[in-house]
Amino acid sequence: MTRHLRIGIAGLGTVGLGVLNILTMHKEILEARAGCRLTLKAVTARDRHRDRGVDLNKYTWFDNALDMAASEDIDIVVELIGGADGVAKSFAETAIANGKHLITANKALIAMHGSSLACAAEDVGVTIGYEAAVAGGVPIVKVLREGLAANRVDSIYGILNGTCNYILTAMAQSGRDFHDVLKEAQNLGYAEEDPSFDVDGIDTAHKLSILACLAFGVEIDFEGIHIEGIRHISSIDINFARELGYGIKLLGVATRSERGIIMRVHPCMVPDDAPINHVNGVLNGIGVAGDCVGATMYEGPGAGAGPTASAVVADILDIARGNNASVFGVSAHKLGPVQTLDVSNCRGPYYIRLTVVDKPGVFADIAAILRENQISMETVVQRGRAPGEAVSVVMTLHDSLEADVALTLEDLAALEAVVEPPRMIRIEVSS
Repeated sequence: MTRHLRIGIAGLGTVGLGVLNILTMHKEILEARAGCRLTLKAVTARDRHRDRGVDLNKYTWFDNALDMAASEDIDIVVELIGGADGVAKSFAETAIANGKHLITANKALIAMHGSSLACAAEDVGVTIGYEAAVAGGVPIVKVLREGLAANRVDSIYGILNGTCNYILTAMAQSGRDFHDVLKEAQNLGYAEEDPSFDVDGIDTAHKLSILACLAFGVEIDFEGIHIEGIRHISSIDINFARELGYGIKLLGVATRSERGIIMRVHPCMVPDDAPINHVNGVLNGIGVAGDCVGATMYEGPGAGAGPTASAVVADILDIARGNNASVFGVSAHKLGPVQTLDVSNCRGPYYIRLTVVDKPGVFADIAAILRENQISMETVVQRGRAPGEAVSVVMTLHDSLEADVALTLEDLAALEAVVEPPRMIRIEVSS
């Protein structure tokens, strides 16, 4: 075993320490699998003096992360700093410019700058590993880049954020509302003090943009994604969904047609018998349809020190083995342009909930609006009567164009009897 790869870790949070522990604990196994020596040579973090419960004196410490990225004594750098710009971006650019292989768990960095970083890496003959950036312990990057490389993939969808999945699962199981469960998730450490990144769909969108690039061989286009979060989902909607034979999940969905690509992140109703509906708690689940293999499904932990660190070390092993596949499955210089279609071009079934004053003629007014907008109703549900008071009326629609549904919602909201903004949730039957 004559080859020797020297590793540097930038960022010593839970994931960084997890990587350090795996490299130390499984050193013999990893070197046998890699076919070369693997040495953790250097580390860097914001606070040198913080007690992390680990002896760092055996490693070279860099006060400046960029100095590590440029060091001649490092072959592979692991970026666990976080953030799309600032130090993380400069670190990645510096490492690549100095001939280092780059491994990162930073989905924002890849979503916003992955194309340019991949081009730079190709130009100098290094690679970028980012398995840990999408779905943590689920090896979906390897699946798309290698395992399904023989397939044309036209659709990919998934639960890509464990925080949102935990919240929606807990709401369904307990009957509690969003804000109550969010507070619980924060107390358990599943949600940040500022949960916007997760519950507003941004994290899912970052990951979806990367998966779409891998699946379709096109440039990353985060800005082209339609994004909705889960703040507006209520226990009322979850209960009606259950009655209608559905669960509610926050999905990232990317589909390709001859006209272009639609990428969307939003809550979906999924059938009870759909595999994705049984991915609960903090787990992630991803479905991929290939023209040769058919429908495939992948499930596992999407975050946490162990799963994320495991994915980071797997990328280290790939590099050690000489598996320097193109960052996105094809040359970054040959990624196709993105023709992104607006979500208004989607067609499918829909759930609509109205809060209306219970009085004669309301259903006739609703039916007239549906007819005018060429919308066909499949089911309608109203539980109980409360003459003169507000009640919930729920409808499911047959396959409809979203642009027509949007106009219908505007017309329904204008009815005198409708006392709250209508709630719409898309029904994803393909999941």
